[in-house]
Amino acid sequence: MLLTMLLFIPWDIVFTEKGIWGFNPVYLSGISLFGLPLGEWLFFIAIPYACLFTYEALKYLVRKDYYEKYVTRINYVLMAILVILGLVFIERAYTSLTFVLTAVFIALQQFIIKGKYLGRFYFSFLIVLIPFFIVNGILTGSFIEDQVVWYSDAENLGIRMFTIPVEDSVYALLLLMMNVTFYESLKKAY
Repeated sequence: MLLTMLLFIPWDIVFTEKGIWGFNPVYLSGISLFGLPLGEWLFFIAIPYACLFTYEALKYLVRKDYYEKYVTRINYVLMAILVILGLVFIERAYTSLTFVLTAVFIALQQFIIKGKYLGRFYFSFLIVLIPFFIVNGILTGSFIEDQVVWYSDAENLGIRMFTIPVEDSVYALLLLMMNVTFYESLKKAY
């Protein structure tokens, strides 16, 4: 988780400074570091930890890797869609950076890392999307008076899944895939 924070924390700091997204002070503790609220720092520990736990639990509970034979197709489809959209919308920072970085990491998986765990990762990611929609929905304004996290629609596609920018699901895919990749690499090394 600390390894992925090396990418995501600076990204978060810059995007917050540039007003690409931000945090409603009404919901914050008042404790911040480098312009990020404490809760945002803890997000990069708690969410990946919970998702890694879910990933491992599903590996144990669901013995068969149902997506294994589809991984290459999934990777190619995701890479193509993400690169095209990332380049077409290059002027929208959240869309472009998120989509292109995710496509690059999927390409690393496909051609260099060749992780045998990707079928199980994609399966667990689909399961993790359930709490993602609930929690992220609340954070972006569903079921509460005002949003905790806000986004500048000038920097994303303006397409919302309920109140969640579509880019958040791709951001989550990258964050969680990186965490699973580091986790599996460390498991293999020890």
